[in-house]
Amino acid sequence: MMLKKAINYIPITIVFVLLATGCKNYQATVTQAQLNLPDTFAGKADTTTIATIPIRQFFPDQQLVSLIDSALRANPDVLSTLQRVEIARANLRLNASRLLPQISGAANGGVEKYGDFTQNGVGNYDTNLSPNINGNQRIPNPVPNYFLGFQSSWEVDLWGKLNNRKKAAFARFLASQSGYKLLITTLTSQIAGNYYQLMALDAEMAILRKNIGLQNRALEIVKIQKEGGRATELAVQQFEAQLKRTKGLQFNVSQQIRETQNQLNFLLGNYTGNIKRDTSIIIEKLPDVLKAGVPSQMLLNRPDIRAAEYELIAMNADIKAARASFLPTLTLTPYVGYNSFKAGLLFDPGSFTWGILGGLTAPIFNRAALKADLNRTIAESKVALYGYQKTILNGFQEVSNHLGGIENYQKAYDYKQQELESLNKALSVANDLYLVGRANYLEIITAQRSVLDAELELAQTKRNIFLSAVNLYQSVGGGWK
Repeated sequence: MMLKKAINYIPITIVFVLLATGCKNYQATVTQAQLNLPDTFAGKADTTTIATIPIRQFFPDQQLVSLIDSALRANPDVLSTLQRVEIARANLRLNASRLLPQISGAANGGVEKYGDFTQNGVGNYDTNLSPNINGNQRIPNPVPNYFLGFQSSWEVDLWGKLNNRKKAAFARFLASQSGYKLLITTLTSQIAGNYYQLMALDAEMAILRKNIGLQNRALEIVKIQKEGGRATELAVQQFEAQLKRTKGLQFNVSQQIRETQNQLNFLLGNYTGNIKRDTSIIIEKLPDVLKAGVPSQMLLNRPDIRAAEYELIAMNADIKAARASFLPTLTLTPYVGYNSFKAGLLFDPGSFTWGILGGLTAPIFNRAALKADLNRTIAESKVALYGYQKTILNGFQEVSNHLGGIENYQKAYDYKQQELESLNKALSVANDLYLVGRANYLEIITAQRSVLDAELELAQTKRNIFLSAVNLYQSVGGGWK
């Protein structure tokens, strides 16, 4: 079929009706978040925040920093999230390209047989009899049609529909980048938490081994005393039961160490491997600065809040694009190239042709579907709004909890140290009294068990301090720089 120059029109009265209806009934419902954040966390207005501290400066333990670096290179979640960023980048480019004319090369060929009693058949027959044409211009029947050139299609963005789709894609691209940062903060927190848990378990294992040695010596003493008539078999069995209990605790801790190491290897993208770590959590130091700043800083630093904010921006742009779908669309389709009904004449200068087709279309019978899509988009934007507000509320509560955790666990640790000091003195006194016959074996066993429990709780409390510090670092938006 030969290309023809044409332009399609919609009656201007329909356009005006559509414009009026669209503007009246489908105003863009832009969703705005109303935030009533407190001015401070727990009444502290200091704007110093650990969120700005890079990972290498926040964690003084270089072995921990090395583990985090390894995870960022090999963790499967990190690698897949990077691909999601690339997907969002490609979607942005796709939506940006729709604002520009789509140009394609075309090479078409075809043939058509005109009937004798058709408009083209009669017209071509009459044309062939005209003395004003030469042999090359006579139209055969059937008539071939050849075209070689460029064709284009361009939807003119009259109402900003395509531009809003581009804005939505750009916001989702930024959200994907924030999602990547969120994964980095989460991964950093998980690795640091498991690392300090592993150090605490190592400390517990060392405590159990030390106490097993002490209890072994106590058992040997009571056995000797039994032989000398100063102790009974009951005392021997009680000491032996306590020793077996402590040995059994070793295997529980050993299993926890195995599971924690496996979890760290999983985060590192490894199957197995010994995790290099410091020797004792008791002497490990906390970061020098543990301040949360003010809540408004959290909005800028936390990646999950930024991602939720970008999604809200994207949904508002989607609403505007859905509203613009009710309005007329102007599409231009220009072309340029060579067109001929004889292959030998295709590249003849006389076969050069160009043209432009213009079409103005507007929805009439599919408005119910467009309205449903608009309502769906508005509802989704409200979901995004509530998600944004929930993320902020959750972030505030996390910061508050971890700030309190650092302070309260530190106080508990100080009292636990004092308790342990008193229990060690009590055990020493009980041993002396037992040797001179002024204390019984149950007092020794009770004192030993109390010391063991206090030492284990001390290690666990120190671990809780470190976990609160790590969680605070994550909750204020640190850990991705």
